[in-house]
Amino acid sequence: MTAHPHWQETPPETRSLTIRDKRFARDRKRQRGVDPIASAWFAALSCSFPRGEAMFIEAVKAHRDDVPPQLAAEIRDFIRQEVNHTREHIAFNRVVEEAGYDISAITARVNHLVDQTLATPPIVQLAITCALEHFTAMFAHQFLKNPGALATAGMGDPDLWMWHAAEEIEHKGVAYDTWLNATRNWPAFKRWRVRSLLMVIVSFRFLRNRSADALELMAQDGITGWRAKWGLVRYLFGKPGILRKIFPAWLGYFRPGFHPWDHDDRHLIAAYDGDTAGSEPAAVPAE
Repeated sequence: MTAHPHWQETPPETRSLTIRDKRFARDRKRQRGVDPIASAWFAALSCSFPRGEAMFIEAVKAHRDDVPPQLAAEIRDFIRQEVNHTREHIAFNRVVEEAGYDISAITARVNHLVDQTLATPPIVQLAITCALEHFTAMFAHQFLKNPGALATAGMGDPDLWMWHAAEEIEHKGVAYDTWLNATRNWPAFKRWRVRSLLMVIVSFRFLRNRSADALELMAQDGITGWRAKWGLVRYLFGKPGILRKIFPAWLGYFRPGFHPWDHDDRHLIAAYDGDTAGSEPAAVPAE
């Protein structure tokens, strides 16, 4: 039976990816507590990336055998970008530890959650990857749209996050297009139902766990109890309020027919590349 047009999901035009092989946080000492709430949130995000992005790579690779040639090329570049992101966040996490933060419990928690995901069927891993890639793309949009919000991040390292953001936006459709290809024989309603349900689960767990991680780091700076919780809520939903700002884009994921490139924000990538062209090594073009 042909799916009702209202549920039809169609990939957009193809887009090229650029590999920007840059390095950050090398031989840089950081002080704790410059902005302990922002530092804790960014460190919590960074702690989740090495294992998380390795999972993204494996989830996409598991479904790449029968994809169209253009998508196969995008997957190869997606993997190259994510490998570089993993390397740089490992380096940044080392800087966090050198500043005196103990991230061992956070790392163990992340590893446990990733192991739980890897125990699910491959198609579920891919749907989880699509949901988390949407989160990273939403954050990336805000980072590039308002880079001043990163200025007080202390250990947030704005250069690292801006670079990461540009590439997250650039490849934000790759996992989703892989999902569309892998589920091309599913009824459109089933495809929508599965990805929407998993987004709800992923959103709850992501916010719960990243908040718990941030609160743990804040406690190491002596910020505990309601003071810590209210401070984190105010930071995430008040000013700069990144979770408040991404809410409309988060809701958009549940729209039948959604695709990450419904919102074309490539102009933010172009602005980033233009701003860094004179101060950074030349980017390595995608092959």
